[in-house]
Amino acid sequence: MCGDSGIPPLPIPDPATEDALIPLSALQHYLFCPRQCALIHVEQLWAEDGATAEGRLLHEKVDAGRPETRPGVRIARGIALRSLRLGVIGLADVVEFHHEPGRRTGRGQPFPVEYKRGKPKTHRADEVQLCAQAICLEEAFGEQVMEGALFYGVTRRRQPVSFDDELRAVTAEIATAARAMIRDMRTPPPVLTPACRRCSLETLCQPARLEKPPQIARWLAAQLRD
Repeated sequence: MCGDSGIPPLPIPDPATEDALIPLSALQHYLFCPRQCALIHVEQLWAEDGATAEGRLLHEKVDAGRPETRPGVRIARGIALRSLRLGVIGLADVVEFHHEPGRRTGRGQPFPVEYKRGKPKTHRADEVQLCAQAICLEEAFGEQVMEGALFYGVTRRRQPVSFDDELRAVTAEIATAARAMIRDMRTPPPVLTPACRRCSLETLCQPARLEKPPQIARWLAAQLRD
């Protein structure tokens, strides 16, 4: 059952639950490519290219910024997040606290903002990552967070995101799948797609060579002929 806030009660934390939390970023990685997610979070592999370096520097700059107060808004940066429901842990780039007339608390309504170096995507990975942040904030503050925004470096504009039931369901589904894969230490086989060219792990993943590996019998026959 839900309380007055509309948020279901939290499960009781225990050490096993805490140890099983996965990085919040794993949800975005999983939606982009489950194998990429496994290479990073199961096999602990990483390779940086120009795009990932730009993204890392952008996040470092945003997270290192000082808190701000503007008329009606307080801005906090680099906030630690955790959700026991989703089983994730991470950081929020920016959380704005919007002061609205008639609020019961003076803290302000949480409004997460995630910064991205590129431009809006055709898939929902960025939205899922932001929705997961909103769910973390709900658990932290005990109130619903219905909206947030994605800021893209290419367009220099915010894209509003509504945390509706559909997006919340997708976020929960991806979190469950990613947690299970990481828990089981399972790395999916490669699947070559156009997106592979944009992945910094392409050289480590080798999708073009490993998607259809040679059959062992054919390889042995070739060795015997030689």
